[in-house]
Amino acid sequence: MALWKLHGDGTLTPGAVVAPDERLSWGKTVGLGAQHVVAMFGATFVFPILMGLNPQLAVMMSGIATLIFLAVVKGRVPSYLGSSASFVGVATAIYAAGGNPSHVSGAMFWVGVALLIAGVIIHFAGAGVIHRALPPVVTGAVVMLIGFNLAPVVAGVYWPQDQGVALITMLVVVVLSVGVRGFIGRIAIFLSLIIGYIVSWVFDVVLGPINSQMADGTVGPHLRVDWSLVEKAPWIGLPPVSDLANWQFGATATNVVGFHLPTFNLAFALVALPVAIALIAENTGHVKAVAEMTGGNLDQDMGRAIGADGVTSMLATAVGAGPTTTYAENIGVMAATRVYSTAAYVVAALVAIGFGFSPKVGAIISATPGGVLGGITVVLYGMIGLLGAKIWKENGVDFGNPLNLVPVAAGIIIGVGNVSLVLSEDFSLGGIALGTIVTIVVYHLARWLAPAEMRRDAEGAVLIVDRPGAYEADPDEGPTHTHRG
Repeated sequence: MALWKLHGDGTLTPGAVVAPDERLSWGKTVGLGAQHVVAMFGATFVFPILMGLNPQLAVMMSGIATLIFLAVVKGRVPSYLGSSASFVGVATAIYAAGGNPSHVSGAMFWVGVALLIAGVIIHFAGAGVIHRALPPVVTGAVVMLIGFNLAPVVAGVYWPQDQGVALITMLVVVVLSVGVRGFIGRIAIFLSLIIGYIVSWVFDVVLGPINSQMADGTVGPHLRVDWSLVEKAPWIGLPPVSDLANWQFGATATNVVGFHLPTFNLAFALVALPVAIALIAENTGHVKAVAEMTGGNLDQDMGRAIGADGVTSMLATAVGAGPTTTYAENIGVMAATRVYSTAAYVVAALVAIGFGFSPKVGAIISATPGGVLGGITVVLYGMIGLLGAKIWKENGVDFGNPLNLVPVAAGIIIGVGNVSLVLSEDFSLGGIALGTIVTIVVYHLARWLAPAEMRRDAEGAVLIVDRPGAYEADPDEGPTHTHRG
């Protein structure tokens, strides 16, 4: 990665654009790096909690992953790599099947391998080969079933722990996401977590313990906010090394899960691999968005970006953290400031690594009450699912054509309904894995059977998940606000 040249005199003048290979003065660059930390912080902490993994370790690995990513793309694609929401359903399905965090890490490791292979293919053969195998109608369906497959988790695990706090937190998410403009709106999830946390503590003080379902499924009186493990956690230190021999879902606080080696299981790997499709779409969209904003052509870097995400995901899961993905939140920061300098991302990555050395911070986040997670996930999981519809809309998928309508219909219902196909006493396919396989295989089978005019009418545009101009500055707010289409 090349060193950065100073932009002008190191200051940012109105209307100026700072290129990826430029930087402002180091003081201003550190300030911009801090904005990127705030933008990524909430999601990078929240998603590991939902996956039963250690948020402190996730933040540390996100910083390392970002440095590796910037090196692989030679500083041409300014992006931050944080925890991915797409794997929450994978973790839930694995735990439901009797797995533990090491099985989750092992399954997600293979997604990194798939991304690396896809990146190599795209780099040498072009993105067209991926688009032919995974057209927008298929990609949208897979993303949709991944998100909506999570609905029972909200209804059965998080929401029952504290319905009142869950409802309040959900409303806060909506108000901050829609009613508040600018940077605050972009970190609505993180702010909602903080507000819900405070509300839970106030309810404990005023109303006392709540008698409700706990994380392990049992019902009884308990405080909403339990800081017993926070008090024991040191301020400075590495995440713990986990002994998962006696681990039980819901019976052990999530922040004691730290460094651990992955355990590989074929059935669990098949549950996780469909997420690679969502991440290919996500990375493709982010590279296109950055290219639109910077005015450059980054098609030649598409394969490098996807492959780099695969490498960093393999590294993160190998030590027990969740996989990584490029973050739209940080792309929004660039659109607001018009500063695309990768120097700011290096600063953000170093700060994140520093946060990774504080078990106390990780323990505080891990103690987030279940009701708060219920309010956040009821919105978040639905948003993941609706991203599939966004892919369909932006690529002009025509569901009046049976070739688009019929094959994906079965896959979505299988995924959302968690339908299973028992192949033997010890092996079965279900939910996300079976839904994805049916969607892809049945679509291509139907395409082979369909008449030429039906295939021609079903052709969509190349995959788009972020339309050009989706990160433009809002004219009503000036250069400090962005909106996403």
